[in-house]
Amino acid sequence: MVKLPGLIDPHVHLRDPGQTYKEDFLTGTTAAIFGGYTTVCDMPNNKIPVTTAGRLNEKIKTAKKKIVCDTGFYFGTLGDNFDQFSPVYAKVHGLKLYLNQTTGNYLIGEKELENIYRYWQSNKPILIHAEDSMLEKVFSVVKKTGKKTHICHVSSKNELRQIINAKKNNLPVTCGVTPHHLFLTEKDNQLMKPTLKTVKDQAFLWQNIKLVDVVESDHAPHTIEEKTSADPPFGVPGLETTLPLLLTRLPVDEIIRLCFTGPRAIFNIPFDPDTHIVVDEKYSYTIENRQLKTKCRFTPFAGRKVKGKVQKVVIRGKTVMENDKLLVQPGFGKII
Repeated sequence: MVKLPGLIDPHVHLRDPGQTYKEDFLTGTTAAIFGGYTTVCDMPNNKIPVTTAGRLNEKIKTAKKKIVCDTGFYFGTLGDNFDQFSPVYAKVHGLKLYLNQTTGNYLIGEKELENIYRYWQSNKPILIHAEDSMLEKVFSVVKKTGKKTHICHVSSKNELRQIINAKKNNLPVTCGVTPHHLFLTEKDNQLMKPTLKTVKDQAFLWQNIKLVDVVESDHAPHTIEEKTSADPPFGVPGLETTLPLLLTRLPVDEIIRLCFTGPRAIFNIPFDPDTHIVVDEKYSYTIENRQLKTKCRFTPFAGRKVKGKVQKVVIRGKTVMENDKLLVQPGFGKII
């Protein structure tokens, strides 16, 4: 058995409100607990995007009744809601921007980018979905404004090289990678945004993992029927499979850096010394869909042999999960 701090996933899509047939705050945070995560941060691209203070407040109100792990939120913008920024600064962990196509077509153009940066007056980071050539435009704006920027789900050699250069030039830039980009490639035939890349791209991510700040699951649940349809949506769930996958490749200290220390520092996550998880790191098993707590009961890693099973989760001194049993009621988790 090994004791780790409660893990932090700064990039999840819990679908609540709006698409709770895929996931909701209870099932999503339960999946987080069973995956070893005691804190998650939820993205704003719901079916009705979280781009007003009112929508954010409603989302928080809904979450308070359901969550079983601690949960934070991000705000969204299309460049037309600057009057909504000030009321939400204290309630979110950052601002999320989409410069490439993704779920919901929640997309901004280059013209809006610099304006958004200038109007965001919080020291909390701006999170960016930007691929390949779009990164150059982002870094140009970061250089002008000096705003903290986190590049989400880096997937290619070209992207990571640009980020490494930006860091060398002392830009306030951090980055994350996902388990699906670390463990799957274009040959695996899974529809993602960013798309799965080549074996060479994947190898470059692993070779430079020490220059990556965060592993983020980008937990994006959809039903099996949707994923196997003629027009499948982007993304897959990841909260329950990230830790065991990482334990097959990385030492525990590196996992703590990528899944606790890094996200805690970047997204200003509160620290509680009485929050931890206990993992049997030698326990080997095969991932199966039917074992998952996520509502969608699907993972592209089904059938993969992994090691490391979460045996116990403690939040603020309270045992919330032990021996595969959830021991708290909906609403136990805190809004952070």
